[in-house]
Amino acid sequence: MAFLYYLLHLPVLPAWALLIFAPQAALTRQYVHSGVIPLILGAAYAVLLFCGAVLGFSAPGAGMGSLAGVMALFSHPVGTLTGWAHFLVFDLFVGAWIARDAQALGLRHAGTVPVLLLALVFGPLGLFAHVLRRLWTGKGWQFG
Repeated sequence: MAFLYYLLHLPVLPAWALLIFAPQAALTRQYVHSGVIPLILGAAYAVLLFCGAVLGFSAPGAGMGSLAGVMALFSHPVGTLTGWAHFLVFDLFVGAWIARDAQALGLRHAGTVPVLLLALVFGPLGLFAHVLRRLWTGKGWQFG
C-alpha cells in the first residue's frame, strides 16, 4: 500500500513544481491546466473506490452517512488511499485555478507562491488566502 501512496504523487508533484517555478511555461499550460492529471487520478480514485465499496476492501461500518462511518473509511488502507487521491486531485485543481486567477488579475507571482504552497499542504487554507489576497488588492471576491 505504501507503494500506491507514492505512486499517486507521481503526476501531482511535478505539476505543483511547474505551477510554482514555471507558471507561464507551455508545459504548465499543457500538463497542469489540462484534464490530464484529473483523468489519471480520477481513474486511480475509481479503482480504489471500487475496491473499497464493491470488493469489500474496507473497514466494517465504513460509509459517509455519519462521523463514525467516515472514521471507519479512513481506518482502512484502501479508504485512506481513496481519500488521499481525492485530496491530491482537488488540491491541485484549486492550486491551478489560483495560479490562473492570479495571472488573469495581474497579481505578482511572488505573492502567489506562498498561496500555492498553502494550497499544496493545507488545501482550503490556500483558497482562503487567495480570496483574502483578492480582497486586500481590491480585485474583489466574486469569480468569473
